Amino acid sequence: MRHFVRHQRQGSAIVTVPASTMIGIQWLTVPYFEKTPMTLEHDLERLALQEERLRFTQFDKATAWQLGCQLKALAQARQLALMIEVRIGTETVFLHAMDGTTPMNADWARRKRNTVELMQRSSYAVGRANVLKEQTLKSSLDLPTRDYADHGGCFPLRVKGVAGCIGTVTVSGAPQRDDHNLVVEVLADLCGVALEQVALA
Repeated sequence: MRHFVRHQRQGSAIVTVPASTMIGIQWLTVPYFEKTPMTLEHDLERLALQEERLRFTQFDKATAWQLGCQLKALAQARQLALMIEVRIGTETVFLHAMDGTTPMNADWARRKRNTVELMQRSSYAVGRANVLKEQTLKSSLDLPTRDYADHGGCFPLRVKGVAGCIGTVTVSGAPQRDDHNLVVEVLADLCGVALEQVALA
């Protein structure tokens, strides 16, 4: 008789549940955020490439508005309900809550943006690195989870020839990898980068 186990997340740890505790036999897959170190490392390489390649030649309020509107149009085309925010520095230039969102989505966006403004990396890259290192924002930097989140959906805005992050773009409402990928898709289009060159597998 074959024995099956499944994996569950408890806090930042992943624990194995014996087959004897399961009713019947089920094939259970491990979610994408619990993949092997090799897969995590591959994601992190692609995420670093995204942040290197997705840079604007210039970025002003008109560009921010175009970015926000394009995200909104793509979300509508895919029947997603998203909270969308674009900021230059600490100034909010575009803010839109689509039908179907709640104040919780705005709060998630705030927490993800706080992380990106502090670390100047995409929130998804921060989260994937933490999973690989088996740590959390709380355990590694003592950041309160009420104000910081390392889930995907916020991306640092950069301009070629300008040091550091000049702003952020954030979406919230879809699963975190989908949030991240949607932002990358629109940034790639606006930055003139072929999506297949930077997309996650």
